[in-house]
Amino acid sequence: MGAVVPEAPAAADRLAQVGLPADMVCVTSPDLLYQAVRARQGHERAESWVLDQVFPAERATPLVTVLDGHPHTLAFLATINRVPVSSLGVTRFGQSGGLEDVYRHHGLDADSIIRAALDLTS
Repeated sequence: MGAVVPEAPAAADRLAQVGLPADMVCVTSPDLLYQAVRARQGHERAESWVLDQVFPAERATPLVTVLDGHPHTLAFLATINRVPVSSLGVTRFGQSGGLEDVYRHHGLDADSIIRAALDLTS
């Protein structure tokens, strides 16, 4: 989600090169997905069809979420298809530097995404 979008396709491309194809979803409205999850659980009145469109059960695989915000923000996505998840994000604020360095510091770079995916699939 957000500014880390370039890191995810780079990681997906490299994973595909080693025989581990990865789907990628750019979430622009986590609140809409959260409301849909809550509706599916019977806790809210909202439409839940979006979950089947974005995360179809037949394509359910371990999930790596990447956000330049708190990692728990997207962790709920694993409940959609009950899959293992590794949620990457920023847990400490105030670091400064070049974008590449800051992403690496927080584990949001392509290498960190790849490591998280490999950890979930090994």
